[in-house]
Amino acid sequence: MSEDVLLYINGEWKAGGAGKLPIINPATEEQIGTVAHASHADLDIALEAADRAFRQWRDVSALDRSKVLRQAAKLMRERQEDIARIMTIEQGKPLAESRIECAASADLFDWFAEEARRTYGRVIPARAVGVSQTMTKEPVGPVAAFTPWNFPLSQTARKIGAALAAGCSIIVKGPEETPASVAELVRSFADAELPAGVLNLVFGVPADISSYLIPHPIIRKISFTGSTAIGKELASLAGRHMKRSTMELGGHAPAIVFADADINVAANLLCGAKYRNAGQVCVSPTRMMVQESVYEQFIDLFVEGAKKVKVGNGLDADTAMGPLAHGRRVEAMESFVADAVAKGANLRTGGSRAANKGYFFQPTVVTDLSGDARLMNEEPFGPIALISSFRTFDDAIAEANRLPYGLSAYAYTKSAETAARVSSSIESGMISINHHGLGLAETPFGGVKDSGYGSEGGVEAIEAYLVTKFVSHRYA
Repeated sequence: MSEDVLLYINGEWKAGGAGKLPIINPATEEQIGTVAHASHADLDIALEAADRAFRQWRDVSALDRSKVLRQAAKLMRERQEDIARIMTIEQGKPLAESRIECAASADLFDWFAEEARRTYGRVIPARAVGVSQTMTKEPVGPVAAFTPWNFPLSQTARKIGAALAAGCSIIVKGPEETPASVAELVRSFADAELPAGVLNLVFGVPADISSYLIPHPIIRKISFTGSTAIGKELASLAGRHMKRSTMELGGHAPAIVFADADINVAANLLCGAKYRNAGQVCVSPTRMMVQESVYEQFIDLFVEGAKKVKVGNGLDADTAMGPLAHGRRVEAMESFVADAVAKGANLRTGGSRAANKGYFFQPTVVTDLSGDARLMNEEPFGPIALISSFRTFDDAIAEANRLPYGLSAYAYTKSAETAARVSSSIESGMISINHHGLGLAETPFGGVKDSGYGSEGGVEAIEAYLVTKFVSHRYA
């Protein structure tokens, strides 16, 4: 990877006017490069470019916008190995997971390429002769997008893909922890000959950039992926300036395992999903709720699986779980575990750092937690699984819905009736039953309650970047 990651503004790669920020390899704790820090002057240039480019890009035909997205997807696939390696070095996830994310990002661009050609309006029958009534969709305008470090490619691809497909220009505030992989994604569009100014990439102090971009009159739409606390602040700021916004925020996903489920399958799939990306996944199954009669059986299988997870540098072929993103996450895991144990929880495995160098933490399983334990109420966003028991269906649903989060949920059962009841009872934007089928390009992706609003997948995703215009025309 390049030692210095630059800003991309108005079709040019440039240094930041506010200096540089370090990039740290989480597996070694060594500085591997720097990322440009945007000044307000840089942001002004990006805003002017996005405004100018929007007025041109919106008039480019949907077919031609589609072609650019497809070419970027093609380039992403051709460069997959290099991009995946860069992401693993700066983010930590195993190389195999990085390859999947790169491929999924290309799929997202292909999906939005097709959606660009299907932003249909409609004709509404009029009440009078000589009157036509039509509804059309138009791009909302320049977009400010804020993307996270845990999935730097796919979460950025969701925002860029939808914006460009709709005919919007966009300024992406990329993650400072993982800037190089995002820069390579943007490079794919630059090399696909996307007109200058349509896509701009900046980095810097998040609060400074968001407080400057969101209120700016040029920006018409906000998209944010990150924590609930920060999301509420940005949503409030957007609301004060009447900016449309999409918020994909935190979760604390329940995973309900009923006694009639295939317990081996449930334990295996949930264990794999829990420790994917070291648990740094917004839809990670975190609160495992297992029916009493199969509780100990499930714990034994899950703990056995957790102990087999190979922790190490993501570049090593046999690594199944890499490091956490930074030292603060390790400290957070230690704090969560200490609090749980102090309140009577049973630490079944893990619970401490996994190495003296690098931000590694052991795959951890905690059971028998008290209701006031922090882990029961705060999203750990790390490799800690919580397992508790329940007696009845109503008990499980009550616990699943107890928290203000509602991003994702999971259930395992062989009963069609139970599956239907779970689907209608859980307060969540996404539910997956007997497998883990969330996050595909063609499916909705978003939450309810404190987990945000809006969707960043499926046909729903592009709608947030379009406005509805109604025209009533008397022609006779």
